[in-house]
Amino acid sequence: MINFDGIYTPAVTPYAADGSIDFARFDEVLESLIAGGVHGIIIGGSTGEYYAQTVEERLALAERARQVTANRLPLVIGTGAIRTEDAVAFAKHAREIKADAILVTSPPYALPTELENAHHALTVDKAAQLPIMLYNYPGRMGISMGETYFTEVSKSKNVVAIKESSGDLNSLHLLAIKFPNIALSCGWDDLALEFFAWGARSWVCAGSNFIPQEHVALYQACVVEKDFNKGRKIMAAMMPLMNYLDGGKFVQAIKLGVDLTGLSTGPARAPLLGLTEEEQAELKAVIAGVKQNVAAAIAG
Repeated sequence: MINFDGIYTPAVTPYAADGSIDFARFDEVLESLIAGGVHGIIIGGSTGEYYAQTVEERLALAERARQVTANRLPLVIGTGAIRTEDAVAFAKHAREIKADAILVTSPPYALPTELENAHHALTVDKAAQLPIMLYNYPGRMGISMGETYFTEVSKSKNVVAIKESSGDLNSLHLLAIKFPNIALSCGWDDLALEFFAWGARSWVCAGSNFIPQEHVALYQACVVEKDFNKGRKIMAAMMPLMNYLDGGKFVQAIKLGVDLTGLSTGPARAPLLGLTEEEQAELKAVIAGVKQNVAAAIAG
């Protein structure tokens, strides 16, 4: 059974000049993550731009990721969709390709109640019969998973973890205290230290697409070594990147970060537009500073 410990990267999706998915470069992205020491990979997450892809593209990306990763590390497939029927289809496909787990979101736009949202999750669960990482992201979905929801979904043994992306410390406290059966994973980057302090053993972080070792270092310090003095120094060194990403153009910034490693990911799909030259220069400086300062924090 997957335990979700460590750094899980929601992989970016590279596009060719004509806008189609560049699968050769997708392979390179996945290999770079494995080489960078991350502990798991998520396909079909927000950073992967699943919302801008066709059903056929999402299925093809999942299949390709399964082929490339080849059981070298856990593979999680996102099932996010407006329609429960579509989420079920993605879940069934994840099972067919022998994914290690699925990511289950709240369906956006419909604004279901907590009981209705729980019914959605359990319906997806029944179709997949795979370990589930829930994904609470009210900023994108319009609703938040709460106590009633967690009580209902906890009836399934497959609900084992949650990527908590509300940014609300009350949600973190609720989960840590009342639902220890659901393993915490940080989904709000600038609260990573707080998540680890409350017992989280996992961090789903888009920035690990391009600086995986720095993210692994924070996990190593806080979770493995339980050295929060060191962890605070590493986190402080990483905060300029967190602050930059909070400023908007998130996917574009992550893709530029990957490009700076020597890979090529192409632009984000519409309606997103690229970074300005000024924004690119600022991000390059931020990344360079983070690398230097995290290295110094690790060295003591």
